Amino acid sequence: MSINPKDFQEFLAQFRSEEDCWNYIFEIRWPNGFVCPKCRGSNKYWLTEQKLIHCSSCGHQASVTGGTIFHGTRKPLILWFHIMWWVVAQKTGASANNLMDFMGFGSYETAWSWLQKLRRAMVRPDRDLLSGEIEVDETYIGGKEIGSGKQGRGAETKTLVVVATECIGKQIGRVRFKCIPEASGEYLLTFIDENIKQGSTIITDGWPRYNSLTNSEKYKHKIKVISGSGKKAHELLPHVHLVDSLVKRWINGTHQGSISPKYLSYYLDEFAFRFNRKLSTYRGKLFYRLMQQAVDTIPQPFKEITKSA
Repeated sequence: MSINPKDFQEFLAQFRSEEDCWNYIFEIRWPNGFVCPKCRGSNKYWLTEQKLIHCSSCGHQASVTGGTIFHGTRKPLILWFHIMWWVVAQKTGASANNLMDFMGFGSYETAWSWLQKLRRAMVRPDRDLLSGEIEVDETYIGGKEIGSGKQGRGAETKTLVVVATECIGKQIGRVRFKCIPEASGEYLLTFIDENIKQGSTIITDGWPRYNSLTNSEKYKHKIKVISGSGKKAHELLPHVHLVDSLVKRWINGTHQGSISPKYLSYYLDEFAFRFNRKLSTYRGKLFYRLMQQAVDTIPQPFKEITKSA
């Protein structure tokens, strides 16, 4: 089996039935053969009439979709596959309104929940850390301030997001985002430790909450102070400011600016998933990666997605 179809024609040829989809998920979950999730026994099983995998060693019956984002779905796997292909094929991102129109879902809520499930599968917890030269800065994402006109790090009605970008000459490598409650050293340095490889050079503006990096044994720290430099922020930190601009344009365009702060981090995960694979030569690579992560992501019931943050 071709592990990732290169284009939609190959996708249609590869996934013609539920069985094709079932076999694809099986191979991705257990590339070296079935391993029982209960006894960890391997390759000794038989299939029941309900397509459950019956472990010959302990008798446990496993579902190929159990413990994945497909867990308990009442919809055909082939529909999931088509939607996942459609999602990765949208270069400007996927919105619930567009998905509802494209797939004929009866409600916006249904389309929205499917996309939320997929967004939760777009980031691997063990993904590689950023490395090399990294620009780090914060930005506020949200509606315009009303009344006070207050902007920058003191803005009150927007969501504060810390952003890191790899600098590869004039080009931008991979990106990372995280919503944080305040631009304090605690939150900023935690973000850096979680996302940037030790030994990297971190480039920041003159914000004092980054000052402890200067004496850090883990990172090199380069400060580009905006005040008195005669240059604007986007000139001194061009990579991260370009990413700031692109993500805001994406939110205001594809999603018309209507993203609840409660779910913003998942939309940023989607942006990073797409941006970090912008050089992929064909859509099938994105489909394969999303499918890999979908089978490694725990079930995301609608009630869990919509519960209070």
